[in-house]
Amino acid sequence: QVQLVESGGGLVQAGGSLRLSCAASALTFNNYAMGWFRQAPGKEREFVAAISRSGGSTTYADFVKGRFTISRDNGKNTVYLQMNSLKLEDTAVYYCGASRPFTILIRQYNYWGQGTQVTVSS
Repeated sequence: QVQLVESGGGLVQAGGSLRLSCAASALTFNNYAMGWFRQAPGKEREFVAAISRSGGSTTYADFVKGRFTISRDNGKNTVYLQMNSLKLEDTAVYYCGASRPFTILIRQYNYWGQGTQVTVSS
């Protein structure tokens, strides 16, 4: 059974940094593009960043460009999200997902983790 397990969330002050990890199991990891999404209370889940199967291509939502970096280690079946210069509005549950195509479209993600809470305080 495919599992994606996120970790690394927590409470951080505005301007601080966090690194999220998502470890995959029972998945041929390098056959999947990976993405990070987030969902704030009362809002829909939204795209944050995605990375291609090889890691050679990445794409970001405009609101995180220059602050967040997505990367992957295919040898460890893990994708990361380095988040710097965090803002109050980055507070959300962050989810990783696996998709066959390299895409920002949530409907094309086949597998999801359980999410990890990121809370940014003033």
